[in-house]
Amino acid sequence: MEMETELGGSAGPDADPGSRSSGCSLRHFACEQNLLSRPDGSASFLQGFLLPRPSAGDTSVLVGVYGPAEVKVSKEIFNKATLEVILKPKIGLPGVAEKSRERLIRNTCEAVVLGTLHPRTSITIALQIVSDAGSLLACCLNAACLALVDAGVPMRALFCGVTCALDPDGALILDPTAKQEKEARAILTFALDSTEQKLLMSTTKGLYSVAEFQQCLAAAQHASHHIFRFYRDSLQRRYSKS
Repeated sequence: MEMETELGGSAGPDADPGSRSSGCSLRHFACEQNLLSRPDGSASFLQGFLLPRPSAGDTSVLVGVYGPAEVKVSKEIFNKATLEVILKPKIGLPGVAEKSRERLIRNTCEAVVLGTLHPRTSITIALQIVSDAGSLLACCLNAACLALVDAGVPMRALFCGVTCALDPDGALILDPTAKQEKEARAILTFALDSTEQKLLMSTTKGLYSVAEFQQCLAAAQHASHHIFRFYRDSLQRRYSKS
């Protein structure tokens, strides 16, 4: 498994994931690519505390990418690929929350995937939630990006997701845990590209000012540099071994 510890909070054996201190820090990352045999590309992405074993403070998503492949006539688009996103919860059937995240992930992927290179085909991104300890949508986006890379799907840029929370006092928290999200006044998730840290998608919940939105966006853009560096280092390690 590829691992890196960028901008992490406490990760020692005595760390309490549920009580991570507020501040502009990301949890640690871990990823693995090409771990499934049936999809054309796959990846897992974990945002957590990297304790000796998986902990309650980890958010983890597994993604398989299928295609470009044959598409049903009813879904065929003559000048580009049809992009589908399927998000499965850890247990049970998909609900309203999953359908909403599917739409946001699809919109982000459509902004970077060069679908015109494969018209009249289908690209399906299937995501399975393994664990959710906060910042789930951001983790889904990060896993989807690495799975698309593993599948060799052409993209104009890489992308990443960053979630910010504002606590009741207005303090900004990057990559909040589920406990921090529950206590937050507002939660904002951004999707950014790797070329100019351009905003591809944003979704918000709660109350915040225009100034606070800009503050969160700036923090997310800064954090994206570290996420893209993690991507680059992970890919370099993987392909240097092959």
